[in-house]
Amino acid sequence: MQTFLHNKFRSNLFTLLQQNIHVLLAISGGQDSLCLIKLFHDCFPNYNKYLEAIYIDHQWKEDSIEHIKHIINFTNQIKVKLSIYQIKHLHFSETQTRVLRYKILVRHAQKYGYHQIILGHTQNDRIETFLQNLIRGTSIDGATSLNWIRKIDPTLSIIRPLLNFKRQEITWFCRQFHLPIWSDITNYNYNIKRNRLRYEFMPYLKQYFNPNIEESLSSFLDISHNDNTYIKESTIKLYMISKHKRLISLNINILKQQHITLQQRTLQLFYQYNFNKTIGKSILQKIIAIINNKNSIATTIYSNNLVIQYQNGWLYANFANTI
Repeated sequence: MQTFLHNKFRSNLFTLLQQNIHVLLAISGGQDSLCLIKLFHDCFPNYNKYLEAIYIDHQWKEDSIEHIKHIINFTNQIKVKLSIYQIKHLHFSETQTRVLRYKILVRHAQKYGYHQIILGHTQNDRIETFLQNLIRGTSIDGATSLNWIRKIDPTLSIIRPLLNFKRQEITWFCRQFHLPIWSDITNYNYNIKRNRLRYEFMPYLKQYFNPNIEESLSSFLDISHNDNTYIKESTIKLYMISKHKRLISLNINILKQQHITLQQRTLQLFYQYNFNKTIGKSILQKIIAIINNKNSIATTIYSNNLVIQYQNGWLYANFANTI
């Protein structure tokens, strides 16, 4: 039986899914991941021999073992290969847990020759992530962090084909096909901020401000993502024409002709590319002041084991112990 969600899923993956490559599908046992694996299994049966599911158990819950058995039974039933990773029970923050989970996914994919990792994030997940990052204080990068596709390296990418699926659509789909959803009790813990956003804040916005808030925010995030992509591409071009051919240096005269946003982004890229470091806000402000001061003189700034020098229209940087 084919549904409108099958058609939407097939359309989403038409340009994203590469032909005849090995695919790693991350699952949790919840409704999103079961909907994802069911749709993939139905829409792309020829990929079954290239497909593997992966489950990461953080061992936070008392029913973790039963949860694993449930996932094993389901993947055996649909004849999909499964790998399980268990993480020793440690007290990680939500952000640290997410970073660790992504590291495991990427390392597994690279080790076993998978070219695409497919995740089950939905429209609601994207909006909740945006709101969380916005409340914490974020840039446009953080606001648009959940996107359709993300390149990890030339041979590996992360794909999210459910980003235009609403949670209620997925609930309907799972009921329609009698999928054995595992209810995660932590999803109802209001001490977890995401759950409070999901069950209190979003319903409040829908009732009192905009009944179509999900569609409005999704449209905003799509536009912001396109804008951010353009800014990133412009930043790379500016970096390439302003960097020194031999030294770790940037041409300030070229940078000062650009908008301050591109100046900041180019300096951040300069730091990341040459030193694998994130430039601090105070140091960034000092360098921006030097760039845009018509009467700047030779200046030296010390920052996090780095020495940054402005001289004769060039910004030089190196590790302190190499100067």
